[in-house]
Amino acid sequence: MPTDRKTQCLEDLRMRILRQDIAPGADLDEAAICAEYGLSRTPVREIFQRLAGEGYLTAGQNRGPKVASMDLAVMRMFFQTAPMIYANVARLAAENRRTDEIAPLKDTQGQFRAAAQAGDASRAALLNHRFHRQIGEMAHNPYLLPSLNRMLIDHTRLSQTFYRPASEDEEARVKKAVDHHDAMIAAIEAQDAEGIVALTIDHWNLSRDRLERFVSPDPLPLDVLSNEDRKHAV
Repeated sequence: MPTDRKTQCLEDLRMRILRQDIAPGADLDEAAICAEYGLSRTPVREIFQRLAGEGYLTAGQNRGPKVASMDLAVMRMFFQTAPMIYANVARLAAENRRTDEIAPLKDTQGQFRAAAQAGDASRAALLNHRFHRQIGEMAHNPYLLPSLNRMLIDHTRLSQTFYRPASEDEEARVKKAVDHHDAMIAAIEAQDAEGIVALTIDHWNLSRDRLERFVSPDPLPLDVLSNEDRKHAV
């Protein structure tokens, strides 16, 4: 059955935000989206409300919706919180997973490995999102899952850079990240709670410095500064 226009609009906007086709902090043009998807204002506003509830958008009185920001304050909270959420979700997944949840996780991992090996950064980031969301669902914890889902929005947007390696070291990191997923599946399947926590922290640390470049780009080379500016350089 073909997807209805409202559902298609909702899914498309999620993907466009995760891929950063729509930039963090950007305004959404309600009229343009109505025209693009052939929808009236009422269903589009319902879509905006749902996306705001999921953490993709922010909205306030007397202004239209904006894509959730990734400013310095938000990123500071992200880097403080992410390892705690990932580690606790992984532990609970190992303890609470059902047998029938293993095969879908392995299927996602197979697709993720293929995308990473093909150099398809956008698809790899989206499949990584799905992989960690599935682990969150396997934890069967209604308190942690909303926090994980919100965090994955920003992690996936940041990961667009991680899966575009620019050096041999970065290529090795991507390969190791893929291998980590296989090890995490094995630990969950074996219900090895301690092992999955250690793997999850290693997995986070593998990409953390690359993700931090999004908010801390390399400084300009000193030779582009004027002599006067150099006097005041720290």
